[in-house]
Amino acid sequence: MIRPYILSETNWKHLKDENVELAILPWGATEAHNYHLPYATDNYQAEAIVEESARISWERGDKVVVLPTIPYGVNTGQKDIYLDMNLNPSTQLAILKDLITVLNSQGIYKLLIFNGHGGNNFKPLVRELGLLFPKMFISFCFFPQMFDKSMYFQEEGDHADEMETSLMLYIRPDLVLPKSEWGKGRFKKFKIKAFSEGGVWAERQWSKISEDTGTGNPEYANTEKGERFFKDVCSKVGQLFSDICNADLNDLYE
Repeated sequence: MIRPYILSETNWKHLKDENVELAILPWGATEAHNYHLPYATDNYQAEAIVEESARISWERGDKVVVLPTIPYGVNTGQKDIYLDMNLNPSTQLAILKDLITVLNSQGIYKLLIFNGHGGNNFKPLVRELGLLFPKMFISFCFFPQMFDKSMYFQEEGDHADEMETSLMLYIRPDLVLPKSEWGKGRFKKFKIKAFSEGGVWAERQWSKISEDTGTGNPEYANTEKGERFFKDVCSKVGQLFSDICNADLNDLYE
């Protein structure tokens, strides 16, 4: 069944008389996720959440459209992990500039970048694009930061961890290797303590901090946790889509 809010599925017959209010751009990465998850984990997660959230918003009457996913992200810290693909931030800026030029020229002035990869940092890009396209309202979200993950998962982590493994067990269980193949996700931290205490940052060289490319123990992941988290995220993101759709760009603040 064609979903009219998914650009890759819909058609000109539907869109020629449509008036889209919000464009949503899922942006992921292609990188190793421990031993057991697929390289496209970030893409599968972003797409599944955005598509379900858009359905919720669309069924409320909101005019949203989901653009095709960008499957490559910033992976400069993983350049020696075999076939981890990289887009530099400057390349991301160029891609966004081209896409926003189309939206802006066609009167679609709201864009949400839905980030599925922790290595992507869209804040400086959005600042620069906002200067270039003053009519556009450009925003982004990174779904793991929208919730207190400890309410769902017992192990901390940020890559191929309990959260991502649980989500994939729910979204694409056919692509998850048996539990006997899961790495422990043990990882090293900087010896300089300030880098682990907040307010100080340096890029981690992935091959030196993790043997299995994971950072976080996936041991307690299961489908039920993934389903609960997925549904709660989609409910919140669907409301976000609706709120942006219905927002007056001339009256955003209170």
